[in-house]
Amino acid sequence: MSARPFTSPRSAPNALVPVIGGAAAIVAALPIYLVAGWRLGGWLLAATLWLASQAFGYLLLRLRTHGNLAVSGVAGVGMMTRAIAVMLVAFAVAISDPWLGLAAALTYAFAYTVELLLSLVSYFGNEPL
Repeated sequence: MSARPFTSPRSAPNALVPVIGGAAAIVAALPIYLVAGWRLGGWLLAATLWLASQAFGYLLLRLRTHGNLAVSGVAGVGMMTRAIAVMLVAFAVAISDPWLGLAAALTYAFAYTVELLLSLVSYFGNEPL
Protein backbone atom coordinates (compact mmCIF):
# COMPACT_ATOMS: atom_id res chain seq x y z
CA MET A 1 0.00 0.00 0.00
CA SER A 2 1.37 3.38 -0.98
CA ALA A 3 1.30 6.47 1.23
CA ARG A 4 0.74 8.62 -1.86
CA PRO A 5 -3.02 9.16 -1.33
CA PHE A 6 -2.29 10.67 2.09
CA THR A 7 0.70 12.78 1.06
CA SER A 8 -0.68 14.33 -2.12
CA PRO A 9 -1.63 17.98 -1.67
CA ARG A 10 -5.26 18.93 -2.06
CA SER A 11 -7.13 22.20 -2.25
CA ALA A 12 -8.48 23.54 1.02
CA PRO A 13 -12.03 22.34 1.66
CA ASN A 14 -14.94 24.54 2.62
CA ALA A 15 -14.84 25.09 6.39
CA LEU A 16 -18.58 25.68 6.72
CA VAL A 17 -19.72 22.04 6.88
CA PRO A 18 -17.33 21.04 9.71
CA VAL A 19 -18.30 24.13 11.73
CA ILE A 20 -21.99 23.37 11.28
CA GLY A 21 -21.31 19.78 12.36
CA GLY A 22 -19.55 20.95 15.51
CA ALA A 23 -22.35 23.38 16.27
CA ALA A 24 -24.87 20.57 15.79
CA ALA A 25 -22.91 18.50 18.32
CA ILE A 26 -23.18 21.36 20.84
CA VAL A 27 -26.93 21.65 20.19
CA ALA A 28 -27.35 17.86 20.43
CA ALA A 29 -25.70 17.89 23.85
CA LEU A 30 -28.40 20.16 25.30
CA PRO A 31 -31.10 17.46 25.53
CA ILE A 32 -28.56 15.15 27.17
CA TYR A 33 -27.90 17.79 29.83
CA LEU A 34 -31.64 18.27 30.37
CA VAL A 35 -32.51 14.55 30.58
CA ALA A 36 -29.52 13.71 32.79
CA GLY A 37 -30.29 16.61 35.12
CA TRP A 38 -26.84 18.13 34.73
CA ARG A 39 -26.27 21.80 35.40
CA LEU A 40 -26.83 23.86 32.29
CA GLY A 41 -23.84 26.04 33.18
CA GLY A 42 -21.52 23.40 31.72
CA TRP A 43 -23.40 23.34 28.44
CA LEU A 44 -23.62 27.13 28.35
CA LEU A 45 -19.88 27.47 28.97
CA ALA A 46 -19.08 24.94 26.23
CA ALA A 47 -21.44 26.69 23.80
CA THR A 48 -19.93 30.08 24.62
CA LEU A 49 -16.38 28.78 24.18
CA TRP A 50 -17.40 27.13 20.91
CA LEU A 51 -18.98 30.31 19.57
CA ALA A 52 -16.05 32.51 20.62
CA SER A 53 -13.52 30.07 19.19
CA GLN A 54 -15.35 29.85 15.88
CA ALA A 55 -15.70 33.63 15.65
CA PHE A 56 -11.96 34.08 16.21
CA GLY A 57 -11.23 31.31 13.71
CA TYR A 58 -13.45 33.04 11.15
CA LEU A 59 -11.49 36.26 11.59
CA LEU A 60 -8.25 34.36 11.06
CA LEU A 61 -9.61 32.71 7.91
CA ARG A 62 -10.48 36.13 6.50
CA LEU A 63 -6.80 37.16 6.54
CA ARG A 64 -5.28 37.27 3.09
CA THR A 65 -2.37 34.83 3.42
CA HIS A 66 -1.56 34.33 -0.27
CA GLY A 67 2.17 34.85 -0.58
CA ASN A 68 2.49 36.89 2.60
CA LEU A 69 4.63 35.03 5.11
CA ALA A 70 3.95 37.47 7.97
CA VAL A 71 0.17 37.15 7.64
CA SER A 72 0.49 33.36 7.42
CA GLY A 73 2.49 33.41 10.66
CA VAL A 74 -0.15 35.54 12.37
CA ALA A 75 -2.85 33.12 11.23
CA GLY A 76 -0.89 30.10 12.47
CA VAL A 77 -0.11 31.62 15.86
CA GLY A 78 -3.72 32.78 16.12
CA MET A 79 -5.03 29.26 15.56
CA MET A 80 -2.75 27.92 18.31
CA THR A 81 -3.74 30.78 20.61
CA ARG A 82 -7.40 29.98 20.02
CA ALA A 83 -6.94 26.44 21.37
CA ILE A 84 -4.81 27.61 24.29
CA ALA A 85 -7.39 30.24 25.28
CA VAL A 86 -10.14 27.61 25.37
CA MET A 87 -7.95 25.36 27.54
CA LEU A 88 -7.12 28.18 29.93
CA VAL A 89 -10.77 29.07 30.43
CA ALA A 90 -11.70 25.41 30.96
CA PHE A 91 -8.88 24.98 33.48
CA ALA A 92 -9.80 28.16 35.34
CA VAL A 93 -13.41 27.02 35.64
CA ALA A 94 -12.33 23.50 36.63
CA ILE A 95 -10.23 24.90 39.46
CA SER A 96 -13.22 26.67 40.99
CA ASP A 97 -15.85 24.03 40.07
CA PRO A 98 -14.41 20.69 38.87
CA TRP A 99 -17.69 19.18 37.64
CA LEU A 100 -18.70 22.28 35.73
CA GLY A 101 -15.27 22.51 34.09
CA LEU A 102 -15.30 18.80 33.22
CA ALA A 103 -18.78 18.99 31.69
CA ALA A 104 -17.85 22.02 29.60
CA ALA A 105 -14.52 20.52 28.51
CA LEU A 106 -16.09 17.21 27.47
CA THR A 107 -18.88 18.93 25.56
CA TYR A 108 -16.41 21.22 23.79
CA ALA A 109 -14.10 18.28 23.05
CA PHE A 110 -16.99 16.35 21.51
CA ALA A 111 -17.88 19.27 19.22
CA TYR A 112 -14.22 19.77 18.31
CA THR A 113 -13.87 16.07 17.45
CA VAL A 114 -16.93 16.19 15.20
CA GLU A 115 -15.51 19.26 13.45
CA LEU A 116 -12.10 17.62 13.04
CA LEU A 117 -13.55 14.41 11.59
CA LEU A 118 -15.72 16.31 9.13
CA SER A 119 -12.72 18.44 8.13
CA LEU A 120 -10.63 15.33 7.45
CA VAL A 121 -13.39 13.70 5.41
CA SER A 122 -13.87 16.92 3.46
CA TYR A 123 -10.13 17.35 2.84
CA PHE A 124 -9.45 13.78 1.74
CA GLY A 125 -12.66 13.79 -0.30
CA ASN A 126 -11.09 16.37 -2.63
CA GLU A 127 -9.08 15.17 -5.60
CA PRO A 128 -5.27 15.51 -5.26
CA LEU A 129 -3.77 18.44 -7.12
